[in-house]
Amino acid sequence: MNRAPKSDAEPRAALLATLLAVAGVPVVTACAASAPPPPVPGGRIDTLALGHYTCELPGDAGGPSGTPMPEYDFRIVNASSYKAGGIRGSYLFAGDRVVMTGGKLKGLTLRRISIGFLRQIAEDGSDGPMRCVRTSRY
Repeated sequence: MNRAPKSDAEPRAALLATLLAVAGVPVVTACAASAPPPPVPGGRIDTLALGHYTCELPGDAGGPSGTPMPEYDFRIVNASSYKAGGIRGSYLFAGDRVVMTGGKLKGLTLRRISIGFLRQIAEDGSDGPMRCVRTSRY
């Protein structure tokens, strides 16, 4: 009978990990190799495409396709800055959520549905009626 010699690698690894932990040396485990958490709780930080976004409420089948809401129109000017009504503001785009953090539209929260298409988020977290669509490049 050929029997493989009994391995004592597992007890040695456990002993080594214990000694390193007692000595204050960090031990790398499989958990350390997993993907890092997102940089902010909402997800990955990103920026919107430059250009003018026109906002509107939906219309109906018997009338116009939408009711313009020019007081909410804005233009992304660079990185995380926008202009609305001649006033510059800032926004945070994390995950699929865009929050206007400064300027005329401060507090407005939108969800990115696709590139160039945003929908307002209602107070209860559901999709609101207003939509903003990128209508021109810069």
